Amino acid sequence: MPITGKTKLLGVIGDPVEHSLSPAMHNAAIAHLGLDYAYLPFPIQKENLARALDGFAAIALAGFNITIPHKQAIIPLLTEVSPVARAIGAVNTVGRTSKGWEGTNTDAIGFIAPLKELDRDWTKISPIILGNGGAARAVVAGCVELGCGEIRVVGRDFEKLDKFKQSWQDTPFAGAVRVHLWDELPALVSETKLLVNSTPVGMSPHIDRSPVEEAALKQLPENAIAYDLIYTPSPTRFLQLAQNCGALAIDGSEMLVQQGAAALQLWLQQPVPADVMRQALLANL
Repeated sequence: MPITGKTKLLGVIGDPVEHSLSPAMHNAAIAHLGLDYAYLPFPIQKENLARALDGFAAIALAGFNITIPHKQAIIPLLTEVSPVARAIGAVNTVGRTSKGWEGTNTDAIGFIAPLKELDRDWTKISPIILGNGGAARAVVAGCVELGCGEIRVVGRDFEKLDKFKQSWQDTPFAGAVRVHLWDELPALVSETKLLVNSTPVGMSPHIDRSPVEEAALKQLPENAIAYDLIYTPSPTRFLQLAQNCGALAIDGSEMLVQQGAAALQLWLQQPVPADVMRQALLANL
């Protein structure tokens, strides 16, 4: 669509943000819908975050996504924050309302989207999440939304794990999380049908690495799911090994598409073509 004098602006902020594939996805969907919007990347440094929001308000930016390192830092600058974003402790989507900036988190929606397509009784599945960073928080929220049983989070630092567990106490997800040190993982793998990697292990340039060795992955039950939030390379070493062991492999590309589609739908207040966004993502990977 050509830019006009009435074009409304959307965007993504981060530092860096040049690598983001969100503009390709969102602008493809906007063009498909024939709407007078444009989605732009905005490189914003940490110390300029508050000033950026003032500038966005001045130019009537309709909404924006957030990537590293602003997902948590932006929370005190917003007028409203959704309960799910509060529980996750991070905001990835912000919209402009009559009251001011309202933040939410669509990462959990994106995470569970490919899982909801599967015929599984999630109440009987106790997921294992590898890692206890920000990405793991969205996975926990998604697993609770699915109705999963006990959620086991595995990490290497007991103090960080304990803080992770305690951080859910005053949220709707209190009591859902159990934490385990990494050396317990081999014994846990045989008890789960959903193993999720939320760590960066396997990303470029270390694409030959996996957070779990093949010997442990062989303990996965029949019809187990191995889910890696990483979307490039695809498949990761972790997913290659899991597939070799008979698991169903899911990478992070669909999560990226669906969290973006949920954000765009929020801003536009109408259905958006996720398939068009998916095609644009794959074309740009």
